[in-house]
Amino acid sequence: MRLYADSEKRTLEKIVCNQCGRELKLENGIVQEGVFQGETRFGYFSGKDGERHSFDLCEECYDRLTGSFLVPVTMEEELELL
Repeated sequence: MRLYADSEKRTLEKIVCNQCGRELKLENGIVQEGVFQGETRFGYFSGKDGERHSFDLCEECYDRLTGSFLVPVTMEEELELL
């Protein structure tokens, strides 16, 4: 869950893991640890037509979730880190 200091969502104030509730470390609006940001928009043929869902997971909760997958996530090495 992301909380912003302004209504235009320009200044990130806080990120909280939606799974465990831990506040992630931020410095000057920049996250200082691993975080997974998920977002999807549901369209036709779902029980959530027209809804947009978003959430954040700390790295520990992400690892716990993806570790339970029957089909593992696809991983590729990033050569440039932002």
